Amino acid sequence: MAVYTEVSAEQAQAFLAHLELGQLLSLRPIGSGIENTNYFVTSSEGEWVLTLFERLQHAQLPFYLQLMRHLARHDLPVPEPRASADGQLVHTVAGKPAALVNRLEGESLDAPDLHHCAQLGATLARMHLAVADFPLHQANLRGQAWREAQAPIVRPYLGKPAARLLDEEMAFQTAMHSSAAFAALPSGAVHADLFRDNALFAGLPGRERLSGVFDFYFAGTDSFAYDLAVVINDWCVDLESGELDTARAEALLAAYQAERPLAGNELRLLPGQRRAAALRFWLSRLADWHLPRAASLLSPKPPLHFERVLQDALARPWHPAD
Repeated sequence: MAVYTEVSAEQAQAFLAHLELGQLLSLRPIGSGIENTNYFVTSSEGEWVLTLFERLQHAQLPFYLQLMRHLARHDLPVPEPRASADGQLVHTVAGKPAALVNRLEGESLDAPDLHHCAQLGATLARMHLAVADFPLHQANLRGQAWREAQAPIVRPYLGKPAARLLDEEMAFQTAMHSSAAFAALPSGAVHADLFRDNALFAGLPGRERLSGVFDFYFAGTDSFAYDLAVVINDWCVDLESGELDTARAEALLAAYQAERPLAGNELRLLPGQRRAAALRFWLSRLADWHLPRAASLLSPKPPLHFERVLQDALARPWHPAD
């Protein structure tokens, strides 16, 4: 959520008028993240988040926005996109595709505890159940095909040990993705980027409730086990060492399975899916670090963290306790 495109107060006011949302009271850029341009917008009609899409095109956006609306209308804590009078969810601001969603209450947590992980696990399971009747399909744009294209681009920036790790993991993932067990995994529309900074909690310390899940702009159709692996690799991993915290992982998975029990193949392939998720974010962070785009407030994240997560997933493949 870096700022690549500057939005003036006049442009923001014209946009609010188009959506019949009253007068602009404040417009504040959001500096965290690196993919799109985001602003907090306060109008006389409420609090909003404005997103300008820097890579995605107008035609790609209905999937993400319709998914958010679908989940919000299934009583999940997801922001709902604001439609224009003619029903359009995709807009244009400052020459870029744009969306406006309601701002949810709460704050993100840097250090989630067991009860935070459990709430997230239960909500993730309900999200996976809720998409059973979601009619749209779009491949995960950061899935295996993207990883195969991205690996040779970033490989020249790696030392020999890291390059060897990348080559070996790519070979493993190719084999796993071509297996019959992988093809049989339950799948649907998934978030695919539900890190701790994409969730909000509200309430007194130690008694917080999950109040929001947002930033669906890496969503796509993929296996539910992969989405779960993405979550485990952030919510249940030590940020210094990259090592899995099994207590947090077990709390998250137990809460998930209380809502949606995992099939046998999902459990069996979860270690490999954790490796796939670690590889995906290692590759994207390598690209952001070595091949950054110019942006105001841009803060690319060091890629070493997900290299460590991948190494730990290889060294200590985790299966949940029986």
